[in-house]
Amino acid sequence: MNWQHADASEFLKEKDWDHQLIHEGYSVGDAKRDNFDYPAPLDMTNISVNYDDDFLNTVYDTGSLPEVFVENVRQAMKTGEPGFSFNFGDKSNETLRNACAEVTSADDSDVCNLGSLNLANLATAEEVRDVADLATKFLVCGTLRAELPYQKVYSIREKNRRLGLGYMGVHEWLLQRGYSYEMNPELDWILDSVLETARSSARQLCSKLSISHPAAHTSVAPTGTIALLAGTTSGIEPVYATAYRRRFLAGNRWQYTLHVDSVAKQLIDSFDLKPEEIETSSDLADNPEKRIAFQADFQEHIEMAISSTLNLPAWGSEANNESQVMHLANLIAGYAPRLRGLTMYPDGARGGQPLTPVPYESAVWGRGEVHEEANDVCAITGGGSCGV
Repeated sequence: MNWQHADASEFLKEKDWDHQLIHEGYSVGDAKRDNFDYPAPLDMTNISVNYDDDFLNTVYDTGSLPEVFVENVRQAMKTGEPGFSFNFGDKSNETLRNACAEVTSADDSDVCNLGSLNLANLATAEEVRDVADLATKFLVCGTLRAELPYQKVYSIREKNRRLGLGYMGVHEWLLQRGYSYEMNPELDWILDSVLETARSSARQLCSKLSISHPAAHTSVAPTGTIALLAGTTSGIEPVYATAYRRRFLAGNRWQYTLHVDSVAKQLIDSFDLKPEEIETSSDLADNPEKRIAFQADFQEHIEMAISSTLNLPAWGSEANNESQVMHLANLIAGYAPRLRGLTMYPDGARGGQPLTPVPYESAVWGRGEVHEEANDVCAITGGGSCGV
């Protein structure tokens, strides 16, 4: 929804479930925490607010942030939503996207052929160029062969032939080389090389096949599942935690086990790293600017957008509370012209959160054991997994 829409103020709080009371003192948020299957407004969807050139002009002309934007930041710090979609300048019409923001378009029914390079497996400049060349050609061929749901999508694909060559294993690559989680000259050169190769390879193949040239070549899509399969870090995300508690439902009860992150363990064992030397998403939750700055620097090499979630401490904690809202709002507004989108997740914002960081040594000694939590998910509301 555009930030100037008449319903924007109401939209901002649509997923603030803790303020939607069911009965005295008991909210939709409480019910959702007690019973993960409890129906909540816009559950299982992501929502975002679109900010355009009018937003930037308002900030520049008045020297202050619109209240809608400040409230958006406040709600994101509390509940994780809505996210932010930034559409400025020649990208002002590219508002059709999901909340994770990796694919941008001005056309309804557009489609993108996505793929990801595992940067952690590319050791030399020659490998980077060779893999980027092959991957781009593979994606172009996919735009000729993939079946689509209805005719308009075929027509828009033929018009735009949108490619989304992206990355996973970025944080692993940084850790392998002893780099901090920030842009550096070597990574900057690699990203430039991939973008240049993708453009050149697509241009050559499309000309040879006498087909339309891609409107875009690169994005960074969510790669959680394929990164797990590849045994590397997801997208441009840092390692979430060196060790964590994984929570799951067994019948009607929550249980959990302790895990050591497989990528973190591999890096610790292979590169003689100490667990505390790995900058994780949970560690960087107290330093949001480092995460946002890295995403903004990375965005300079990406034609569409980047899927990345900024982890925050729980709302009400020392680093995430009402006194921090304007600071983070000004921080995000300052980086906004260099971003295409931004999403956040404060710890504990949603019921059923599956992962919680734990000390590395605790997980090493306790992994594999199944523990049961005290609460019964059916205790208050019934329904859902309770079979009512």
